[in-house]
Amino acid sequence: MRADEVGDAFGLNPAVGYAALLLVAVTTLLIGIYGLRISRTTGDFYVASRTVRPWWNASAIGGEYLSAASFLGVAGLILISGTDALWFPIGYTAGYLMLLLFVAAPLRRSGAYTIPDFAQARLESLPARRVTSLLVIVVGWLYIVPQLHGAALTVSITTGLPAWVGPLAVVVVVCAGVMGGGMRSITFVQAFQYWLKLTALAVPAVFILLRLGVEGLPVTDGGAAFTADLNTTAGASLYSTSSLVIALLFGTLGLPHVLVRFYTNPDGASARRTTLIVLALLSVFYLFPTLFGILGRIYTPDLAVPGAADATVLMLPGRIFDGAAGDALTAFVTAGAFAAFLSTSSGLVVSLAGVVSQEFFSGSVRGFRRAAVLSTLVPLVLALLTDSLALAGSVGSVFAFTASTLCPLLLLGIWWRGLTDAGAVAGMLAGAVLCGGSILSAALLGPEAASLDWLRQPALWTVPAAFLVMIVVSRATRGRRPAGTSRVLARLHTPEAPGPRLAGPKAEPSVD
Repeated sequence: MRADEVGDAFGLNPAVGYAALLLVAVTTLLIGIYGLRISRTTGDFYVASRTVRPWWNASAIGGEYLSAASFLGVAGLILISGTDALWFPIGYTAGYLMLLLFVAAPLRRSGAYTIPDFAQARLESLPARRVTSLLVIVVGWLYIVPQLHGAALTVSITTGLPAWVGPLAVVVVVCAGVMGGGMRSITFVQAFQYWLKLTALAVPAVFILLRLGVEGLPVTDGGAAFTADLNTTAGASLYSTSSLVIALLFGTLGLPHVLVRFYTNPDGASARRTTLIVLALLSVFYLFPTLFGILGRIYTPDLAVPGAADATVLMLPGRIFDGAAGDALTAFVTAGAFAAFLSTSSGLVVSLAGVVSQEFFSGSVRGFRRAAVLSTLVPLVLALLTDSLALAGSVGSVFAFTASTLCPLLLLGIWWRGLTDAGAVAGMLAGAVLCGGSILSAALLGPEAASLDWLRQPALWTVPAAFLVMIVVSRATRGRRPAGTSRVLARLHTPEAPGPRLAGPKAEPSVD
């Protein structure tokens, strides 16, 4: 069932979709214009001059992290897979505990602007920086594509417009916001969009529960919502579940659009406080997609088919309420869904533009703006040329790839002095080839790969393989250990150690 067929089949009012999408787009642009008024230096564009306080930063991280996979995909997976899908919200949230324990504060103390900056400062190697930059760009592009697929789904269902309108609209709004004010502007936008997304799910959920309670209708139907009769997929194996959890936990540590936000904190202690607040914000948010998925198994079981399950959040309010009430609640969730695509795409484009600008455009503000445009064109083309997959599942593949490449670099770079540039490059390339090859092979095999869990969910073996290669090659190349390793590690692990930043472009006095 195509997205436009879902909307037609259940009689959604197109005016509701137009109003919600237009309101979110206009509000996003207005907030971005406000950010432009106070964005004047390179530091503003890259890391908001490192002045973002924990509460604002946590809201912004929640805004960009809660993507299409979280807003639409989690409910869709619960509809299809039942309790097996609950590992997605658990893993998405628990990944931030890993960030809190191992990465957040040391990464902020590094003083770097981007992950490649960190790689070069830690390893004193231009090749390591280049490989890291390439992987950051690949991860960013792969993560943006599901956001654009989600936009295509939402726009098609709620307005009846062609699917390509959604991705194009997201790209235009994101480019305008990022080019206008960079990180400082996007911080305001993403913080607003977290609370919009939370409200967009919480308000309909409360009204739905009240309606069901008043009329005595079931919420879980005495547990029948999770009976095997509705499951359209076989129960997940122990291997598949373990691999998924590893991908989500370790993949969070390497997401470039999340990590770059910690560079905006004033200090390492603020980065830790930010992460604690994020854990609370995510825990609250994921209650509602989970609830929508449970309710969907009772009231929208007909959507449990490929191409339609991700529409559960959009369709459920109209199943419970008729007329104006149903339209109003549908408008809420539509606005929240569009905010999810915009906020996550904005964060990804900012992180990509920072890397591309420094690698190819000398790190200037003008180069940042050019890089922002380039960072959206490739995923836009990919999204238009490919069909939408299950959103949470496709994002899970990106987490597996990130866990197998950037995560080992960060963990070993922060916590092991024996890491060398040769080891880092070998480990990242090994993880990229093994994980990327497995995911691509599973996609090419299609239904034939359904029983090949090790191919569809490779993180359980590709993540240890990447770590192992990185360690073995580093031990074999001890002579390449950077001379400044002790100094760098002291800075990473000493609270607010004095001294100049390790890397990053020089601040420019004004926007050129």
